[in-house]
Amino acid sequence: MAQKQDFYEVLGVSKSSSSDEIKKAYRKLAIKYHPDKNPGDNAAEEKFKEAAEAYEILSNPEKKQKYDQFGHQAFGAGSGGQGGMNMDDIFSHFGDVFGGGGFGGFGGSSRGGSVRGANLRVRVKLDLSDIASGVEKKIKIRRAVPADGITFKTCTVCKGSGQISRVQNTILGQMRTASACNGCNGSGKMIDKRPAGVGADGLERVEEVVSVKIPPGVQDGMQLRVASKGNHGPGGSSAGDLIVSIEEEIHETLIREGQHLHFELYISFPDASLGSSVEIPSVNGKVRMKIDAGTQSGKTLRLKGKGLPSVEGYGIGDLMVHVSVWTPKSITIKEKAILEDLRESKNFKPNPGKSDKGFFERVQDLFN
Repeated sequence: MAQKQDFYEVLGVSKSSSSDEIKKAYRKLAIKYHPDKNPGDNAAEEKFKEAAEAYEILSNPEKKQKYDQFGHQAFGAGSGGQGGMNMDDIFSHFGDVFGGGGFGGFGGSSRGGSVRGANLRVRVKLDLSDIASGVEKKIKIRRAVPADGITFKTCTVCKGSGQISRVQNTILGQMRTASACNGCNGSGKMIDKRPAGVGADGLERVEEVVSVKIPPGVQDGMQLRVASKGNHGPGGSSAGDLIVSIEEEIHETLIREGQHLHFELYISFPDASLGSSVEIPSVNGKVRMKIDAGTQSGKTLRLKGKGLPSVEGYGIGDLMVHVSVWTPKSITIKEKAILEDLRESKNFKPNPGKSDKGFFERVQDLFN
């Protein structure tokens, strides 16, 4: 899989660029690579989509902050920006950048006479077990659909194109501009027959249960798209999408770091000295592991393949077990006498060797 290009490089801006500079850079690229200016040019269309994806992230302060901190990994495969966003989705952003529907003769959301209804958005909570194995969720939604018994006819204003075109003479020659038809709101259709009780938009709200397959390895904030399960638009136009946002529940004992999991294990001084066998929680139940005699406080033990899968399918992370030797806060007289005897033993004097890593070395190992 080809490495995804840096969003700042796509737009030709720096991390310190202002929101206006980012918007200006995107506008320039959108005009340059717009499909209407480059008919049949697949490379130009890809650059057009890349620019839209980069702008969608960098124009949003919260998403930009996540991207600056974690890069593309902050959003995962297909969810960082447009996430497979089609051309109609991209055109819907033009109102923010170009101050309205179309610009300079290029179609807006009514491009090609086809408008889509609004997207619906829901949040789904997942625990680490769901994330580890993937899960199918049944989600109840309420969406707008064409009412039973309603019929449509071709719009008499735009003749079904969904657009009203105008030609203006400028110093650069004739320029064609297009805007959504006000007779059909860009759908190309008008209501022919409307049953009693149905509103002017011809839509009714219905409840529906949608099945959503969530792949393993998703992260908090990722978005999944279920095509055509959003609201229909007026005039019988196609439905928008259902956008499912992932909300990751905090685990009671495990801490997530990408694909890896971390667990803080407290053991007694006798167990650290003599060795022991303990049970460690994981996303798939308890895991038994051996504690070697002489284990030092601060040591990190790695359980290979006991972490979380990559959403891109690049393997499974590990479970890092961080050992802390527990020091009792109060002891009995008998225990104190035993420890006083041990205090004088040379074997209990700290004598770290080269294999005993300090704090900073251990931290460095975690990030390598």
